[in-house]
Amino acid sequence: MKPQRVPTKTAALRQDANLSKGYAAVFATVFIWSLPSLFMYYLNRFYDPWAQNFYRYSVACIAIVPFVLWQIRRGGPRIDMRAIALCLVPCVPNVIHQITQVMALFYIGPGVYTIFTRASVIFTALLALAFFPEERFVIRQWQFQLGTLLGLIGAFGVIWFQANPQAQTPSGHIALPGLFIAFTATFCWALYGVLIKRPSAQLGSIRSFGIVSFITSALLLPLTLAFGKIGTPIHAGAQANLVLIISAVTCITVAHVLYYVAIHEIGVALAQTLQLLCPAIAMALSAWIYHERLTHAQVWSAAILLVGAFLAMRTKPIAMTETAENI
Repeated sequence: MKPQRVPTKTAALRQDANLSKGYAAVFATVFIWSLPSLFMYYLNRFYDPWAQNFYRYSVACIAIVPFVLWQIRRGGPRIDMRAIALCLVPCVPNVIHQITQVMALFYIGPGVYTIFTRASVIFTALLALAFFPEERFVIRQWQFQLGTLLGLIGAFGVIWFQANPQAQTPSGHIALPGLFIAFTATFCWALYGVLIKRPSAQLGSIRSFGIVSFITSALLLPLTLAFGKIGTPIHAGAQANLVLIISAVTCITVAHVLYYVAIHEIGVALAQTLQLLCPAIAMALSAWIYHERLTHAQVWSAAILLVGAFLAMRTKPIAMTETAENI
């Protein structure tokens, strides 16, 4: 009997170790992905949206290179012109998302924006129904229908009842340009998540993100030259530049790697569900650092949004997996 128990016990210990690694990775990712809007809100004092995104993505591109080289040495798909072409289309909505999310932070606080971005789960599901016929059965499930309705109502409420004296209309609500920019940022993030699904499946998450970060940086360069200030790092100061580097390496590169470790060890459904903790952490940190507060209407709207996002995720988690970085 003893020879049979040893491998069973070893396998159980190995499984426990993998689960522990998975939980450690997902909780680290949850904390890290609670920070991007806080970093961007701070950097808005020093960087314009174009320069901020160009330099953040350039640093992230450099930081992901060791992981890409490690993957290449292990074998697998080659990075060639076909791979670059495969990732090119998803980079367009990614660029729009990166620019508009920074612009949105001129109208709303970082905590509120993090809550609002949970609506991307709803948009991702709706876009997946259009792009992937095999997932259209989801629309017949009551959880999806109710989750979508609650998510959209909650998302609108979180933004509409924003208390920001500098960006309000005479009626006391957020200015319509701010509302449009926030919705555009969230929609484009969802579109990117859907379009990157197949390239990521074919190339692997590390390779695909390495290509995406390179193309995104390349697309942002002419935009920064045309509309931004390419020399911002020279005038921003050492502290602001250090914050930018830390945000790029942790929130884009490290979080990306940790998230895929998490979904490999504990599964997509649980890893994604735990991402709903991000708004609570971001809101707590924003209240502590920037003294951001939610109105009562926003609290109720946030609760409705998160319940809707949870219901929508329970129908078909794989279709709604958020890819790459949440920033």
